[in-house]
Amino acid sequence: MPELSPAFLATAIEAVVHAGDVQMSRVGAAMQIEKKGAIDLVTETDRQIEREFRALVATRFPAHKVLGEEYSDPSEREHTPEFCWVFDPIDGTTNFAHGLPIFCSSLSLEIQGIAMVAAVYDPNRRELFTAERGRGAWMNGAPLRVSAAETLIDALLCTGFPYNVQQKPDEAVGLFAHFLGISRAVRRLGSAAIDLCYVAAGRLDAFWEIHLGPWDISAGGLIVEEAGGRVSCTDGSAFASRRGNILASNGALHDPMMQAIRTFED
Repeated sequence: MPELSPAFLATAIEAVVHAGDVQMSRVGAAMQIEKKGAIDLVTETDRQIEREFRALVATRFPAHKVLGEEYSDPSEREHTPEFCWVFDPIDGTTNFAHGLPIFCSSLSLEIQGIAMVAAVYDPNRRELFTAERGRGAWMNGAPLRVSAAETLIDALLCTGFPYNVQQKPDEAVGLFAHFLGISRAVRRLGSAAIDLCYVAAGRLDAFWEIHLGPWDISAGGLIVEEAGGRVSCTDGSAFASRRGNILASNGALHDPMMQAIRTFED
């Protein structure tokens, strides 16, 4: 792997903090909201932030690619170029559009498909989560560490529902109910990137979700790993952001979580 330039993390931080500033400037204001699907929303703020980020990368790293939620062709998800910034301008757009203060901006730099640098910024709480592969994870400069929970019955879990949940409710809601019966509690916050950062911070013990975009999970997955957690696909195979599903835990709960998922699917 190429050497990580300090400019990579600095750029990631600059981009997500700027995105957060733009987000907060629009809270409470009239918004132009469109539907990408029955319940999948996009605002002009999403698009503005992504346009500005693409311009930044084109100026600072002209050889790098950008995979963003709003302006990338679906076929681009299959490619893993040497340097690719994976960006969600607003993770939690539905929350943002409704004025619910659980949203963020999420960004990673993947090198040959592997996240090497990550930054997630929650402007409501002014919490900046960052990571570099092999160098650790931090929140506002303080080291992050996953929780010490050892059993599911003592665990606070989290998940999200895919945008096709209305067509296939049994798949997502059924697994949610299954975990309700074997854990302390299950939460659904509406921002996968924040969920993953909360696993890294020990606020949540594990998170799973299916049918996601790479921009939802690339940065958060690295942050969990660098905080001492374990990340895989929900079937236990090696994590890859392009596969669009994730199981992230404090490590101790990973195998029990996978077993519970298999039991439900069987």
